[in-house]
Amino acid sequence: MADLQARDKKSALEELATPVARLADVSAEEMVRVLMERERLGSTGIGGGIGIPHGKMKDLDSLYLGIGLSRQGIDFESIDNKPTHIFFLLVTPENSTGLHLKLLARISRILKNEPFKEKLASAADRDEIYEAIRKEDEEF
Repeated sequence: MADLQARDKKSALEELATPVARLADVSAEEMVRVLMERERLGSTGIGGGIGIPHGKMKDLDSLYLGIGLSRQGIDFESIDNKPTHIFFLLVTPENSTGLHLKLLARISRILKNEPFKEKLASAADRDEIYEAIRKEDEEF
């Protein structure tokens, strides 16, 4: 979890990808390249203050999820043209299309819950974020 300092899309992706790449033992630059490539197809800023940057990488052995919050909001070229505050970064192995799509759908679904989004946005630290996600996930 990162309290993002970025002001633009590429910087936000770099900030989100760096700790995830370290955990996944892959190049942060390569992860950002994959994410930016996906963004060129259309923004993963889905509106409502939410961004779900995602991509598939051949060097991954499992999926990785990163979460970032931007208190000030970032211009992520969202479909509603509003700043993005909550980011879920998802990277999966190249050959895991089914899992990738299932996780994107699940993340999108739980983020439609306004009280949950408010809990995330106001979380003071990673423990509060983890607890909010755990509780929300139990309800599915």
